[in-house]
Amino acid sequence: QVQVAESGGGLVQAGGSLRLSCAASGSILSITIMGWYRQAPGKQRELVASITRSGSTNYADSVKGRFTISKDNAKKTMYLEMNSLKPEDTAVYYCWLGPFFSSWGQGTQVTVSS
Repeated sequence: QVQVAESGGGLVQAGGSLRLSCAASGSILSITIMGWYRQAPGKQRELVASITRSGSTNYADSVKGRFTISKDNAKKTMYLEMNSLKPEDTAVYYCWLGPFFSSWGQGTQVTVSS
């Protein structure tokens, strides 16, 4: 089974930037889509961005134009570049390896202050 480890979160002021990383271990041959979810206290988990094996990307409207998802197949690592951060971006960010929901990491905390 594939395991993931998220990193790169932290505290940043509004307008700042962060780069999240998700490193996968094990076989990823069965993975067809990858992405980043986030969950803030009291809110439902939200799919922020996704990327397919072929490189097609999708973004939630709330982050479109500010976040960029990418991957390095050789390193088995996925990234989320977050720019122009807003306080409402504050959440725990989780790495997702699809199409199923059997591989989740611990998440990385992103806190944006005003």
